[in-house]
Formats: sequence, structure tokens, C-alpha cells
Amino acid sequence: MEKRVVVTGLGAVTPVGLGKDKLWSSLKNGESGIDRITKFDAHGFDCTIAAEVKDFVPEDFIDRKEARRMDTFTQYAIAGAKMAVEDGSIDMDGVDKNRIGVVLGSGIGGIETLENQFRVMLGKGSSRISPFFIPMMISNMAAGQVSIVFGARGPNQTVVTACASGTNAIGDAFRIIQRGDADMIITGGTEASVTPIAVAGFCSMKALSTRNDDPKGASRPFDKDRDGFILGEGSGILILEELGHAIKRGAKIYAEIAGYGMTADAHHITAPAPGGVGAAMAMERVLADAGITAQEVDYINAHGTSTEYNDKFETAAIKQVFGQHAYKLAISSTKSVTGHLLGAAGGVEAIAAIMAIQEGYVPPTINYKTLDPDCDLNYIPNKGEKRDVVYAISNSLGFGGQNASICFKRYE
Repeated sequence: MEKRVVVTGLGAVTPVGLGKDKLWSSLKNGESGIDRITKFDAHGFDCTIAAEVKDFVPEDFIDRKEARRMDTFTQYAIAGAKMAVEDGSIDMDGVDKNRIGVVLGSGIGGIETLENQFRVMLGKGSSRISPFFIPMMISNMAAGQVSIVFGARGPNQTVVTACASGTNAIGDAFRIIQRGDADMIITGGTEASVTPIAVAGFCSMKALSTRNDDPKGASRPFDKDRDGFILGEGSGILILEELGHAIKRGAKIYAEIAGYGMTADAHHITAPAPGGVGAAMAMERVLADAGITAQEVDYINAHGTSTEYNDKFETAAIKQVFGQHAYKLAISSTKSVTGHLLGAAGGVEAIAAIMAIQEGYVPPTINYKTLDPDCDLNYIPNKGEKRDVVYAISNSLGFGGQNASICFKRYE
């Protein structure tokens, strides 16, 4: 018999603040975390704005010596995990650590370390490369280090599916607990890719907004005048727990995971399939897995990147799956506030969907000013609204044509 899986802790490192409360407050109030790039001199770049994490002090969460041996994406993961464990009131000495797992997603991993060490090699020679270079850079190290911090010896893996990584990680963690292989999993996504080479690469693809004179208005999902996404960074971490285990320890339950769906476009390395057919199939699968009808869904936290084709085709996919109910749905893209956190996006946006259920409030899509005829659904423009949310879906769609949808429901 499949186990029921609930969410019992939330932690976040985001461009709008640390912790779920600061994240949720900014999302509700539409307070953007996008500004000028400060991590490096972006003069001469086509895009000079990003959603950087601010006021993050690694030593607040990690021993100084250890922190120096970690890429920033790993630091974000540990900080988010510690906040989630604290939020979940989890006594790690009171649980069976052999049945506690870690499943994290990261799209790019330690690109900051790779870039820095390549400069060292070019400038000083190969003998000056740090012995910590490889273990700092590899994408699985965030999950590995989180497991070390908490002594979590259960299932441990890293998911790399570009911008779908965080959602795929949550879905995979859900399956592991559902089939009885773990009691609790620390899951979500982490990313620290606001670096010169990453920004230059996305600029070269013409993927980023060049609305450099209006940073806070640059991310405008579903708006006719959208011109690209804004690169973000951070982590969104959830504690997933088998229901009986959570009840036994008296945990606060935020929501239950109802279903999970994932598909591939099998179409193009970066462009979504026309009509959003892959995204539509992922949503159809999540509905089937949850055992609910399309009409029962109240809110969709859309992938909503603020790029021409993503927003158009995701809208088409929602219409295909939900029919006339698509026009009754509350849909928003919180990337308008946080920017696009790549592999961490799914984690942060899952928190947004869960808080919408918890508080009966749907956060807005800010900077929505001009109607696009291809994007004509209710994107909760500019101002959030109170809504009774029983079922919420979070979508993540990644380069390579990888699509993931997770469905949360109110715990009853």
C-alpha cells in the first residue's frame, strides 16, 4: 500500500530574503528582488541585472573553515536545509537517520568554483588548482554535504534536469517515501549561477531580458512586452515526511503531496514544443496520479519565465488540459518577483504553492501591463487575491525539453 506523504518543514534562501516568511511576504506583496548585478562587473554585458541573494552570511549556518571548502550553491542548500529542519521542529537525534534521505536538484552546480579555478589555472598554472576544486564543483555535493551535516544515511541523490531540477527532486523524494524506502527526505533545489560565464552564456542565447534601466520591472511573465528572463539564485528546501511518522512526532503539516508527473518534449534542446504538448502531458499525468479532475485544481504556480515561447506554450498547455476551467484557475508566476532560480526554482515555487494553500491567498504576477492575445488567462495581475486553495500545481519546464509538475493539496 502506498504511503501518504506530507510537507512538514520549509526553508528558503532567496533574492527577497532568507526563510519562508520573508519569501512569502515578498511574493504576496509583489516586492521584487531584482536589481543591478553586484557580484561582478557586468559592464559591457547585454544584461546587467539579476536576482541576487542579499545579506547571506555563510558563517551564520556553516563553520567558517568548512564554508570556504564549499561552492555557494552548497552553502545555500545547507542554509535552506537548516531552516527547513528548524521550521519542522525536527530533533535529528530522535529519528532513525538510516531512514532520513536527501534528494536535491541543481541545474548547473558549482559553476562559480569552475570559473574561479579556471582563472587560477590560466593565471598561475595547473599546480595552483585547489585540491577542493572537484568536490566543490560537482553537482551532487550539495546533497552530499547536507547528508553529512544531519547524519542522514538514507536515500541520497541529485537531480539535474535544468530548470525542472527542483520539481523533479521533490517528485522523486515523494516516490521514495511513497514506496516505503524512507521516513523523511530533505528535498528541493539549489543554485548559485550569477557568474560572468553563466550570464554571458544566457546573454549569447538571447534568453535574458535587456530591460537594464528598469530592473524591478524586467521580469514580466505573460505580458506582451516580455523580452526574456532574469537570472536568479538561492535555494528552496522542503521536508517531506511519511504521514504516520509526522503524526507520531506531532509535526505541523503544511500540505500533502497528491501527485507527480514528468515528461519530455523530445523536440529541441532549448525551445519548448509547439503548443506546450510536453507540459500538457506532465499536467495530465499529475492529475491522474492525484486521482482528481481538472476542475478540482484551484491554483497553478506556472513556470512563467517571461520568455516569448515559454509563456505562450505553457498557456496553451493549460488550456489543453483544463479546457474552460483554465479561465477560472488562478495562475501566477512568482518569477516576476524572484527571477528565475534555474534548478532551485521548483523548490522555491513549491513553497509558494504550499503557502497559497496554507493561507488561502494567491500571490500575483507583477509587471503585467499589456495583454498578449496568446496569454489570455487569469495570471493574478499585479495584486494578489484571497482564494480558497485546496489543490495547487507547480510547473517546471527545463532545457532539453524536460517537464515536471507536482500537485499539493490541503491536508485533511
